[in-house]
Amino acid sequence: MPPSRFLPAGFASTRTIAVLAGKGIYPQLTIDRLRSTQIPVKLVAFENETDPALAASFPSTDRVWIKVGQLGHLLAALKRFNAAYSIMAGQITPRRLFNGLVPDLKAVLILASLKEKNAATIFGALAREMLNIGTTPLDARAFLDDQLATTGYMTNHRRRIPHETLAHGARIAREIARLDIGQGVVVSNGTTLAVEAFEGTDKMLKRCAALGAKESLFVKTVKPAQDYRFDVPCFGLNTLESMVEGGIRHAALDADRVLILEKEKVIERAQHLNISLFGYTHPDSP
Repeated sequence: MPPSRFLPAGFASTRTIAVLAGKGIYPQLTIDRLRSTQIPVKLVAFENETDPALAASFPSTDRVWIKVGQLGHLLAALKRFNAAYSIMAGQITPRRLFNGLVPDLKAVLILASLKEKNAATIFGALAREMLNIGTTPLDARAFLDDQLATTGYMTNHRRRIPHETLAHGARIAREIARLDIGQGVVVSNGTTLAVEAFEGTDKMLKRCAALGAKESLFVKTVKPAQDYRFDVPCFGLNTLESMVEGGIRHAALDADRVLILEKEKVIERAQHLNISLFGYTHPDSP
C-alpha cells in the first residue's frame, strides 16, 4: 500500500525526496512522516524562513541553505542531492515578494520570460525547471493524508453552523479564491464581514473583532484549479487563537483540501475553546 494517496503512479519510495522547507510546523510534520517510512530525504532550507533546529537535524551533506529567490542555487541543490522528487512544505513570508527577495540570474531570466507574473505562472515555470533536471514536484498534501479536514463535524460539542450561513460562506470563499484574492472569508447572517487577501488568514480573522458580529463563520477553501504542488491551505493552532481574538466561533474547511496541522491538538483545543470545526465539500470542488 502506498504511503499516501496523493503520490503519482509509479512513485519510487527508494528515491530521494528534497523537502523545500518554509516556516512553521508543516515541514517538520512532512519530514517526520518521510523518516518514519524510511524514504531518503534531503533538506532545502531558506534563510530567515526555515527553522534552524529542523536544519540541524540533517547532516551537513543532506542540507543546503539558500536565500529566497535563488532559483539557480535551488536547482543545483536538487541535482547534487540526485532528488527524484521535491515537496514544498511551509509558507514563505509573503512580504518577501516585495522586500528581501534575492533573485539570482536563473530567476531573473525566468521572470523576464513570463508575460504575466503571478503565483500560477511563476510556480508553473519553477515546476518545469525541476522536471527538466529530473525532479518531480509532488502534491504537498502527500504523506499528511490524516491531517486533512474530513467531511462533517470534527468537534463533538453542540455548536452547529446554520446551513444557509455555510452555503453563503462557501460560495463567497470559492469566488474570491477563483479571482486569486485569497482563500478565506468570514460571514455572518448573509453578510460578508472580511475577505482574506495578501495580509493572510490570521490578520483577517483578528480584524473581525472590531465588527462585533454574532455567530460569524470562517470559511477556508481552495482555488477551482488549485496547484497542490505549491499551495496547500492550512489551519492550525495559531488560526484558532486568531479566531478567538476576532470573536469567531465557527470554522468550515474544504474537506480533503485544507490541512489541519497537528490535527489532534487542534481539535482538542477547538473543543476547549468551544469552537466548532466542520469539513464541507463544495459542489464545485475538483
